[in-house]
Amino acid sequence: MITGLMILEGVLSIALIAVVVLQSGKSAGLSGSIAGGAESMFGGKAKGLDAILAKATIILASLFGLVTMVLVKLMQ
Repeated sequence: MITGLMILEGVLSIALIAVVVLQSGKSAGLSGSIAGGAESMFGGKAKGLDAILAKATIILASLFGLVTMVLVKLMQ
């Protein structure tokens, strides 16, 4: 069981890295990152592939955290 969870965690980590790398940059420079953060905070919508990748990032990160916590608990 532990080996299976470790393999799953490896697959999740590679998938998470791929999804993050595939996302497009919002803008260049420090001022752009501040403006982009404010835009998304106040209701700016991501469109198309960016929205799918953003949701996939959240799902994969949550699964990665959950599997990590289960592995830590099983190894104690």
